[in-house]
Amino acid sequence: MNTKSLVAVLLAVFGLVLISNSLFIIKETERAVMLRFGEVVRPDIEPGLHVKIPFVNSVRVFDGRVLTVDARPERYLTLEKKAVVVDSFAKWKVSDVAKYYTATSGDENRAQALLAQRINNGLRNEVAVRTLHEVVSGQRDELMLSLTNSLNEVANAELGVEVVDVRVKQIDLPPAVSESVFLRMNAEREKEARELRSQGSELAEGIRASADREVTILKAGAYRDAELIRGDGDAEAASIYSTAFNQDSEFYSFTRSLRAYQDAFRSKGDIILVEPDSDFFKYLKNPGGAN
Repeated sequence: MNTKSLVAVLLAVFGLVLISNSLFIIKETERAVMLRFGEVVRPDIEPGLHVKIPFVNSVRVFDGRVLTVDARPERYLTLEKKAVVVDSFAKWKVSDVAKYYTATSGDENRAQALLAQRINNGLRNEVAVRTLHEVVSGQRDELMLSLTNSLNEVANAELGVEVVDVRVKQIDLPPAVSESVFLRMNAEREKEARELRSQGSELAEGIRASADREVTILKAGAYRDAELIRGDGDAEAASIYSTAFNQDSEFYSFTRSLRAYQDAFRSKGDIILVEPDSDFFKYLKNPGGAN
């Protein structure tokens, strides 16, 4: 390769390097600033293809999408001086690229740390003027809206970012307070359970007594009815016996004696001591029954 060819190759390479350092592309999801020896000369470069002076200008590109900063849970005091632990997060994006670069040197982690600090300060101020009930449920949405507006003003003025939204993930009581609250709630539930058991026992005793009384009344009524029926049956049986006896008293006495003999001599081991001339043997001596 001769000298002219080598020079041509070197010039071509230099030209490619010069062109590659002169052109840059900014995407739709990015924000960028152009610097000249560290000084901002173009604060907000639009998306597209752009040209810069090689080795003089430099471009810093930042994420232009909505980002999330997850603040560390912090302990705050309410208006009644009750401690709560609030875990929150915020949505933010770069609004003023030049100010953002000046305040954070373009470091996203530094921006999130500064923003998290301001979120904690804002939450502390908002929680301090509200009661525990208002923080937890009553004015929670109002608290978030107020915090977003105030934080957006500060963040935009100091960091060049826009706070889109601030939300609370959870609100807890400190461990010591949670334990005491749990014990108090447990004691209240046990007291309520004892009252309910006492009321249940009282109702059960009343129901049991009523059932026992009803059973006694039913048994007494049934016994009365049974005795009346039994009495009527006995009276009717006596009447039938009397009628039959009056029709043939001798035959009635004979059948009664036979039944008595059958019952008396049912077992061979039975011994009966009676006088021979007793009326018991009247029909054995004389089947006619005459004395």
